[in-house]
Amino acid sequence: MTTNGIVQKIWNFCHTLRDDGVGYGDYLEQITYLLFLKMAHEYSQPPYNRDTNIPEEYNWESLVKRSGADLEQHYVTLLRELGRESGMLGQIFVKAQNKIQDPAKLYKLIQMLDAENWVMLGADVKGDIYEGLLEKNAEDTKSGAGQYFTPRALIRAMVECVRPEPMKSIADPAAGTGGFFLAAYDYLLDNYDLDRDQKEFLKYHTFKGWEIVPNTARMALMNLFLHNIGDINSEPPIQRDDSLNSEPSVKFDYVLANPPFGKKSSITVTNEDGTQSKEALTYNRQDFWATSSNKQLNFVQHINAMLKADGQAAVVLPDNVLFEGGAGETVRKKLLQNADVHTVLRLPTGIFYAQGVKANVVFFDAKPASKEPWTKEVWYYDYRTNIHHTLKKNPLRFDDLKEFVELYNPENRHNRKETWSEENPDGRWRKYSYEEITGRDKTSMDIFWIKDDSLTDLDNLPDPDILAAEIVENIEAGLESFREIVNGLEE
Repeated sequence: MTTNGIVQKIWNFCHTLRDDGVGYGDYLEQITYLLFLKMAHEYSQPPYNRDTNIPEEYNWESLVKRSGADLEQHYVTLLRELGRESGMLGQIFVKAQNKIQDPAKLYKLIQMLDAENWVMLGADVKGDIYEGLLEKNAEDTKSGAGQYFTPRALIRAMVECVRPEPMKSIADPAAGTGGFFLAAYDYLLDNYDLDRDQKEFLKYHTFKGWEIVPNTARMALMNLFLHNIGDINSEPPIQRDDSLNSEPSVKFDYVLANPPFGKKSSITVTNEDGTQSKEALTYNRQDFWATSSNKQLNFVQHINAMLKADGQAAVVLPDNVLFEGGAGETVRKKLLQNADVHTVLRLPTGIFYAQGVKANVVFFDAKPASKEPWTKEVWYYDYRTNIHHTLKKNPLRFDDLKEFVELYNPENRHNRKETWSEENPDGRWRKYSYEEITGRDKTSMDIFWIKDDSLTDLDNLPDPDILAAEIVENIEAGLESFREIVNGLEE
């Protein structure tokens, strides 16, 4: 059976469970538990004969041979006991609960997974299957799962620009389902002939992520495990924690991230000595430049703190980070001075599962302390103006971003050529000097120059379905702004 066929077969069963009130996310969570046990069982058999450290009374065979009420009762006990184990095993099963109340349907799901030999499928195939399930889950916009799923085409383009090298560390402070790690993993395998030590470093030591949402962290661990990152008994590459809690104890060569959207946080970060917050939870980060309840501004400061002196970052950030005053202006000025902020990719609407999102990718390199600002010029690629995408009919593909990757010139980004000029005002690739940006009101980095055809040319309007999708996007963005105003009044 093909990868798509297996994904569809497993996902179709979800529709049956929906009648019992089992949502997409809950269904995927149960698949995570069962699939992990099935693969562990396969690894314990010849020719692998691995010691998986899974107690015999709670292994895969203990499930397959049961049915009815006995199966349901045993499954509940199994989830509880495995959650007490150490390593990746315990992290996947911690606080696990059975959401499938009909024993007959639980039995059918177990038999469905038992019918496939998952280890023999290979990391790319079984990984693609789980990625396919994650994407289907992200499509369920009501559940909010889409906020943890960054378009894979965008992730690939970011990785192709950063070009990670073997034996270097890669971090993601808001790991979601692990997409950035998988793209970096594939890039390293595809572009380097790795020796034994490099392969071991890639598997066990390259990646370190944080994810605050327990179920998302669980899915990320499973996603990485299926792609051959980490092992059953190894230290989990994803830590279930709020990465903003404290200064990073380890510095990294690369940070690739899409921090959670949404302007306000329930926690305010403070960098003033002795400041007492009215909030029950407060980040006390002496290393931050500004106090803010804006999560993205906090993540920008945190990511800069995570990088080694020559580290590189590529971060998806909403528009407000580029233009907001107050703490936003402080953070932008400090980042432009203390790091080399060299590239901004303006993204179109219609590419994220979370609607109402207007975002950018900001690329910057960490630098040692200096009296002179490190940023000399910022290159912009406008892939937003007059660009129209929808998730179903015209989703973002890697080919859409190929021109950006080529113009970014990963081999030597210091040798770039603008496509914009006075003669070609619609050129999408343009640079602005440090002085031009810092001279703008509030040091705004929210820059556009291409004429929006939809404002002047009625004959050049996009298709009605795309127009409708964009109207929904704009309404969602307006509602989010209104919520932020209301939240601000309540605070």
